[in-house]
Amino acid sequence: MTRSKISVIVAEFFGTALLTSAVLAQVNSNVIVNKTWFVAAIAGLTLTTIVLTIGRVSGAHVNPAITIGLWTLRKIETTTAIVYIAAQLLGAAVALRLFQYLQNDVLQNIAGPFEWRIFVAEAVGALVFSFGVAAAVTQKLQGLRAAFAIGTSLMLGAIIASTASNGILNPAVALGLNSWSLTYLAAPILGAVLGMNLYDLFLAPESELKAQSKAMEPAPAKKVAKSKKKK
Repeated sequence: MTRSKISVIVAEFFGTALLTSAVLAQVNSNVIVNKTWFVAAIAGLTLTTIVLTIGRVSGAHVNPAITIGLWTLRKIETTTAIVYIAAQLLGAAVALRLFQYLQNDVLQNIAGPFEWRIFVAEAVGALVFSFGVAAAVTQKLQGLRAAFAIGTSLMLGAIIASTASNGILNPAVALGLNSWSLTYLAAPILGAVLGMNLYDLFLAPESELKAQSKAMEPAPAKKVAKSKKKK
């Protein structure tokens, strides 16, 4: 395995662990503020930092839903996507274990029973978040512009989703927060896939789907020049 491939795995592992740790610390803090807005802002700022620091290494997905969404757009190969998701889940699990060790306590599962309104909230929040990611990818934003678009999109998506759910939008972070359930696994993936493909289809400068549709259009018929008769 080459150094570049190892760097990608390490970047996704530590990036997801950092995001999970930041959210864990704020969710379980005793700071007296509007916790929904505060946690969403911390998550957004943390992701902004992650994009700036490891974005050039791995793309800073740090979210299985985002990886799967980009895979549906053919921005990442299947094998690479599987490796990304494994590194992300491992990073979140390590962050959870570290937090429980430092707190000397075991977190209870906060997912709750399945409810459609919670599922829809997570899916809609992920859709909003994935719009920002799709914009950064398709418009080829770099540096601070990409980080700002992605970080603020996460914050907005989390705030919208938190009206009915825990506002996680990330299956790996859900695992790290011990909020693991079908809702927090499937809803962000569904939202990210829908959000990215809708953006790519209707708003991207030149999407893959647009290029395919153009390629399938019949070529214009060539006009056959009539030969002039010699007098």
